[in-house]
Formats: sequence, C-alpha cells, structure tokens
Amino acid sequence: MKLKNNQVENRANVEEPKSRAEKRREIVLKNMVMNANKMLRKLGAQNHFPLYGMTYFLNLLKKTYSDMEDIGRGTDCMTFGLFCVMIPEELIYAAGGIPVKLCGGSHVSAAIGDEVMPRDACPLVKAVMGCASMELLPVGNNCHSFIVPSTCDCKRKMAGELESFKEVYPLHVPSTRELDEQKEYFLEELYGLLRHLEKATGNKVSSEKLLNSTHEIAKAQKEVYRLYTIQKNNPPVMHGSQVITVLNTYAFDHVKRWTSALALLNDELEERIKNQQFAAKAKMPRIMIVGSPVIFPNIKIPILIEESGGIVAIDETCAGFRWLYDPVVVRESNLEELMRSLANRYMLPCTCPTFVNNEQRIFKLQQMIEEFQIDGLVYHMLRGCLAYDSEYAMVEQAMEQLGIPIVKVETDYNEEDIEQLRIRFEAFIELIKHSKYSRV
Repeated sequence: MKLKNNQVENRANVEEPKSRAEKRREIVLKNMVMNANKMLRKLGAQNHFPLYGMTYFLNLLKKTYSDMEDIGRGTDCMTFGLFCVMIPEELIYAAGGIPVKLCGGSHVSAAIGDEVMPRDACPLVKAVMGCASMELLPVGNNCHSFIVPSTCDCKRKMAGELESFKEVYPLHVPSTRELDEQKEYFLEELYGLLRHLEKATGNKVSSEKLLNSTHEIAKAQKEVYRLYTIQKNNPPVMHGSQVITVLNTYAFDHVKRWTSALALLNDELEERIKNQQFAAKAKMPRIMIVGSPVIFPNIKIPILIEESGGIVAIDETCAGFRWLYDPVVVRESNLEELMRSLANRYMLPCTCPTFVNNEQRIFKLQQMIEEFQIDGLVYHMLRGCLAYDSEYAMVEQAMEQLGIPIVKVETDYNEEDIEQLRIRFEAFIELIKHSKYSRV
C-alpha cells in the first residue's frame, strides 16, 4: 500500500523518542532552574525599601541560571572558564577574551557530580563536574577552554576529569610565596598562560592592551571598595546576603557593564544612608563569614544568619570581598613589569589556605573585625575542604585572644541541614547578645 505525500511528511516530522540520558538531563535542568529561581525570589524580597540597583544583578543570575544565556552571546569574544581568583583576568581581557568564573554552587549539579567524583570531594568541585558532565550551563559549555589552578587536591584532580569535556589549561600555584624562586616560578606560569590565550584568540597581547585591561579591573575594584566602605555603616543599608550575591555576579558579566551597575547601586546605597533607610537595627550582632566560598545559589549560610537575628556585616571568602579587594600596583608600563605586577598582586596578598605559611590571614581578620565592629565569626567550611579545616584551630585561637565568639559550621550544598544550622545560629547569636550586653 502506497502512502500519500502528506503521510510520508508527517512520519518524517515525528520526533525521535528521547533517550534515558536526555530525559534525565531535562529533569536535572528543571530542578536546577527551580532551585535558582527560589533563591532569587528570596533575595529579591528582603528589603523594607525598594532597592532598584539590585535588579540588574538578580537579572544577571536569572539570565545565567534560569534563561540559560551565555555572556559571550552576540559578541565575537571568546570566553574562558576560570576556577579560582588567583587567575589574572587582566590577561584574558588583554587577549580579547572574556573570563567567566565557573565554581559551582548548585546542590542539584553537585548531586550529579557525586557520581563522577569521590565521596569526600568538596561540593564545589562536584557541582562543577555535574555541570560539565551534563552540559547544564551554556556559560560554561561555550568556553574555549578551562583554566584550572593547582590550589588544592580536589581541583588538581578536577582538572584531569574536565579534560574529557573541554581543553584544560592547568595553572600551577606555588605553596609558598616568601622565596624569590617561587615568585619567579609563578611569573613564568603566567607567561605560559599568556601564550595559551594568545594562541587561542589569535591576538597578540601588548603592554598597552594589558595596561588598559588592568585599569578597567581597577575601576571595578574601586567600586567594590566603595561598597566595602558602605557596609561599615551600622546599621546597614543592605543585607549581607545580597552583598555576597552582588559580588558573585562578577563571575558572569563583562567588567565594564558590571562596574557601571555597581556604581549605580553604590549611589543608591549612599542615598539610603542619608535618608536613614536601614536594612536592620543597629543593636543586632554583626557577624563576619570566613572560610569556604559562598556561591550562588547556595546562599543559605548568610540568609540563615540574618533570619536568626544577626547582621552579615562582611565576609572574608574568595567569592566575596577578597575577590576584588587588592588592586594591581603598576610601577612601569612595559609588558615585563606589568606581568611582574600581576604575579605579585595575585600571589602575595592572597590569604588562601593553599599556602604553607598563612599567618597574614590572621592579621587581615583582625583588621576587618576592628573596621566592621564585628561581634562574632561564622567559620564556614564546605564538607571535604581540608585546607580551610586545617586552619580553623589557628583562627579559633586568634579569636579567643581577641574575645570574639566563633562557631564552625561544616555543611554541604543540600538543604537538609537548614533547620539544624538555624538552631545553631540562633544559639550563637543569643550567646553574642548575652556576652555583649553583660559587658555594658
């Protein structure tokens, strides 16, 4: 029996049945979007007074995690995926590329990564591997290559695993920074990265291009320092969980656009100080979050602290203020000196526990405690993060000498421990209130 033309056409238009892997990916992606949207709604509903400047940053996260847009879409620029704040973005911009930071914060992708990484690997690495293995986010899928530093054992092994999905350029970071040999070694590593970027983009990096990109990032750092100063205000004009979220969005935007948006937000926050439109009461305990990074959509720690009666005044994490705090000191504008300045900026002031001797971290914490009138520390430790775990005793001892209460919370990206954490934070904040007012 012959089929009519329209019947043949209809059969040709019938979709092929989806494979089990495709169906699973759709479910995972749907859950990931729901998780991100849930956190975005919570962050957007925190203000007693409308905070219009926050809209840009929430929309940026919505585009990345919900609308599945890519920062490089509609441009001729090549994107490069970064997995650490010790990778100089100035080099990427100078080569005509755009850096995107891909450290994961989703418990949905972390659950997928659990299938390909060891049980005791940190959730950040698992989330990265989950996204890569299922190609969940276009912002990562469309990168030319991934640049992965050797800052911890998990990231070293992650670099090898990621090679199955994308070209990987490993950046070796010394474990000490006091010796001249180590400084020269890191400088040579940056020259190697420079050659990789030039080969990928086909663009030669000149001293003029590198100086321009350094100045652009310095403008962003200036606005971040302005936000840093605004956060010293007591009472605060913006929730700390929102501040951390804003700093997170730097991962997914071009530095020029992001700097302009942050400048507008800072203008609005300074007006709120003048108009006394505060986000919390002055007498609430001021908390500093230290330790492992807080990465969207896993903003549960700062939100729980605020819901428990505390103020997240500042953080010391590599996804927060530490990311853009230290500017590059430019002494001479030739390429060799600019490269040396970059090497010094990204290694010497860094307080990451990857370094053997990290006593300067204590000095930095003491400085921030004084500047922000901190009443207590929450030591945030992602389960499996041995580097931060090993430094807790040093930080605890320093806080004991300063008379600052500290609580250590070891957690994952999942939401199962939220109520347990809430109880601990409520007790910690009550302890601070009791000790604070008993001294008055």
